[in-house]
Amino acid sequence: MLKYLHIRNFAIIDQLELEFNQGLTALTGETGAGKSILLGALGLVLGDRADNDSIKQGSDHAEIVAEFDVQENTGVTSWLVEQELNADDECILRRRISKDGRSRAYINGTPVNLQLIRELGEMLIDIHGQHEHQSMMKPTVQRQLLDDYAAHANLLEAVSNAFVQLKLVDEQLQHLEQASSDRNDRLDLLRFQTQELDALALEENEYTQLNERHSRLAHAERLTTTVQQVMQDLHESEETDIQSSLSKSIAALQGIAEFDEKLNPVIDLLQEALVQVDESISELRAYDDSLELNPAEFESVEQRLQIILELARKHRVEPETLTGLHQKIANELNDLDHADERLESLRNEHKTLEHTYQNAAKTLSNSRAKAARQLNKKITSAMQTLGMKGGQFEINVTRADDDKRAVHGNDRIEFTVTANAGQGCKLLSRVASGGELARISLAIQMITASQGKIPTLIFDEVDSGVGGGIAEIVGQHLRALGKTNQVVCITHLPQVASQAHHHMRVHKQSGKEQISTDVNALDREQRVEEIARMLSGVDITQQSLAHAEEMITRAEVS
Repeated sequence: MLKYLHIRNFAIIDQLELEFNQGLTALTGETGAGKSILLGALGLVLGDRADNDSIKQGSDHAEIVAEFDVQENTGVTSWLVEQELNADDECILRRRISKDGRSRAYINGTPVNLQLIRELGEMLIDIHGQHEHQSMMKPTVQRQLLDDYAAHANLLEAVSNAFVQLKLVDEQLQHLEQASSDRNDRLDLLRFQTQELDALALEENEYTQLNERHSRLAHAERLTTTVQQVMQDLHESEETDIQSSLSKSIAALQGIAEFDEKLNPVIDLLQEALVQVDESISELRAYDDSLELNPAEFESVEQRLQIILELARKHRVEPETLTGLHQKIANELNDLDHADERLESLRNEHKTLEHTYQNAAKTLSNSRAKAARQLNKKITSAMQTLGMKGGQFEINVTRADDDKRAVHGNDRIEFTVTANAGQGCKLLSRVASGGELARISLAIQMITASQGKIPTLIFDEVDSGVGGGIAEIVGQHLRALGKTNQVVCITHLPQVASQAHHHMRVHKQSGKEQISTDVNALDREQRVEEIARMLSGVDITQQSLAHAEEMITRAEVS
């Protein structure tokens, strides 16, 4: 719910701080006092388009901050976590607009674009009246309201699951049917390519091994000459004979090591070197024995490499990947060879899933129609008590014209209404009177409040065109709605204001150079005086005070 609103340098507001509570809060004040300015500021922080003309004269920027308690609003908390904007159980929106036309928006201190703040705002506050944020107009919200009222969570899940599975099979079937259109040509090509690769019979890592073998054979003579020369230098040459030289050096040092033990580490190192030389000679001798000059083998390896390279160029792949390509082509060939079987299997699966989806959608549609009939009666009845005698409300549940499947079923949900007897129902979005629209929204909210997803409701002009007993009923409805939601109502009627749990008065203050708007939370005595003013005008009488006291008391005990 909305906890706190801070407004600075907006319109004719210097600085204003308001705290809000659960229940029904009435906002009253004389015409032109600035009640609409509060809604404008709230709309701005919820993502409305910025207008630098709304910045207070003499200021270079305006700023609005709204703080919400979202502890019990799992939809909002999940959204904040998903967007990485969460901050415990609080949600703070901030909007700053400058004279130069720049606008900045923040969620929990993080800069965001307006689309994000609007998306979040629609989950936090719903404003009913001649203003934006009238989510009741949106077909998606109308469908959601009906589904929430009828507790359709399980039916919606069944439709959604069937839709997702059917979409997946649709895609597989489409791909396979498209592939089947040029199947014969593709099969011929795949068979030819497979035969070539089968004939090559390339083994894993064979190309790398062949390259290594080819390099040895191509340089066999040089390898043999160099290896034999090194062996001669290490052991066989009378001039170099490194092995003998090391042995003599070790023996000489051992002969004098008894005179100085510091020579022992050197002797150890030379002995290790001698061991390494011995092992090197053995390795080189074995390597030399394995080398052979074999022109026939060299030619065979070279031809094999040439075939591999040509086939790799033909397929436009690296030689090392030919074995993987071979397997891929073989798999595709196998799939196409059995395409008819797979196609038939998918078509059967598609029929089954289509049947499952249509049954689930039909069950959902029937339940929607039943719930719609119940809501029609309840909301129509509520309209009679809200100054719309003879008015009628109808929810139309029809099949979508395009007859396409959707994740939420294939129904079109339309809220229609007429405020006067004898007139046909029209779409809710086409209702001309803002006051009637607000009261119809109030009736809908009253009936569906227990399933509502938006915690804070703001009603503007719900008392337009009504008075007396009807106004009191409007107030009673709002007070009852305040038991499940936070409700803020801008009203000119004492019958509505007297029903509030909390009361704020908006008034203008005239200074030497300019006029500003201020808002005060009223205590019990101040509430009586304000409602008395609303009853009798400028001159507050004892009779109007007594009447105001009676109205507040009657609301408190009801």
